[in-house]
Amino acid sequence: MEAINYLSPTAQMILFSALKIGVVFGVVMTAVAYAVLVERKVSAWIQDRVGPNRAAPFFVDYLPVIGPFLVKLGIFQPAADGLKFLLKEDFTPSYVRKVYFWLAPAITVIPALLTIAVIPFGSNLGGQKMVIADLNVGILYTFGIVSLGVYGIVLAGYGSNSKYPFLGSIRSSAQMISYEIAMGMSVVPIFLLTESLNLGEIIRYQAEHGWMILKQPLAFVIFLIAAFAETNRLPFDLPESESELVGGYHTEYSSMKFALFFLGEYANMIASAAMMVTLFLGGWTLPFIDALNLPAGSLLLGLVHIGVFLAKMAFFMIVFIWVRWMLPRFRYDQLMDLGWRRFIPLALANIVVTAIVVALFNH
Repeated sequence: MEAINYLSPTAQMILFSALKIGVVFGVVMTAVAYAVLVERKVSAWIQDRVGPNRAAPFFVDYLPVIGPFLVKLGIFQPAADGLKFLLKEDFTPSYVRKVYFWLAPAITVIPALLTIAVIPFGSNLGGQKMVIADLNVGILYTFGIVSLGVYGIVLAGYGSNSKYPFLGSIRSSAQMISYEIAMGMSVVPIFLLTESLNLGEIIRYQAEHGWMILKQPLAFVIFLIAAFAETNRLPFDLPESESELVGGYHTEYSSMKFALFFLGEYANMIASAAMMVTLFLGGWTLPFIDALNLPAGSLLLGLVHIGVFLAKMAFFMIVFIWVRWMLPRFRYDQLMDLGWRRFIPLALANIVVTAIVVALFNH
């Protein structure tokens, strides 16, 4: 730490920013890997199965007690899955449009990672804000970046030059654009109440005035359901629809290209969960933490806040997984009807009512 203190403020800022980027990227990638494991275990539990319990590295034999227990839990399965993706043949069909075919997986996964950059995942640690980029227009940045995700799926369908991916990409583009409108309108009342677009300020407002889910339950419900549509998860997985479109927009993909689509879906789930925690569940705040009388700005308090944020995010990840294995898929006309004729009018009415209440209260 003494060596760091000799650096200029700019150098310290760059160093700590790089450190936060590395840590957050590592945590997100680890969360993606084990979210897949949790999904497989939860689905096995719902369907009265066992789930993955066979993958075991060589050193398990040297752990006589805990080793078999970890194998039974499937702890090593994500590593086995990642190794499988790396070693599988990366096959590119001869009839695809190669540039778009190669570009699509990267465009799909990058927006989710960029979104996480503006989400405050803690108060402060060592005098540093626990956010990579503390933007005053963080929510506008988030929706701007999220809207880029549809391009990856459209390019995947177009670049594959095949009927099933093309139909999947058309479905996805209409679905994501439709529910982006409802999702964007659902958070407008939050800005009317907090008078800020900065995600950190929104969390601080909730710490003083209560969580936003209590004041805007309708906005929360709209945002939650729109998040399912934006991440292409059941009951809104029309772009993939294995029963009718084989695999949708990633039918022609294999090896690491397919893995990037897989990674992008779960990274989008993590980003959506983090956004819901930030906007509606008070971020890293928890009412009874103040009763612990931890010193403000202390290392322990900072770690507790990060733990609280991750716990809330894990709850929403479980909700995503549980809904996938409990609800059937919507028909496409039902999906679009719900978005355009239900959610958008409801979100607009919520904006009007909130604006009237805020105006009367301010006067």
